[in-house]
Amino acid sequence: QVQIAESGGGLVQPGGSLNLSCAASGITFSISAMAWYRRAPGKQRELVATITYYGGTANYAHAVKGRFTISRDNAKRMVYLQLSSLKPEDTAVYYCSVNRAVPMTTYWGQGTQVTVSS
Repeated sequence: QVQIAESGGGLVQPGGSLNLSCAASGITFSISAMAWYRRAPGKQRELVATITYYGGTANYAHAVKGRFTISRDNAKRMVYLQLSSLKPEDTAVYYCSVNRAVPMTTYWGQGTQVTVSS
């Protein structure tokens, strides 16, 4: 059974930092990419960052480029998101997703809340 579990969310002041982690279990092959999304209150879910499983090529949404860093540890089936220079508009539930190529499937975690407030 595939399980995706995020951790590391919390309350942080503007300008602060957080580290999110995502553990993928039950997937032993055919992962193509991993990603972080977020959903802010009253808004649609948006893509934050992606990283390819092989090669580690990362891409970022314009709103977070230069402030967030995505990374992965393939051996541990982990993907991370370092959040820095946080702004109140970064407040959202952050979701991890893992894409499997064969069969083509996307797995989602339950999300972790990030709140940026003074």
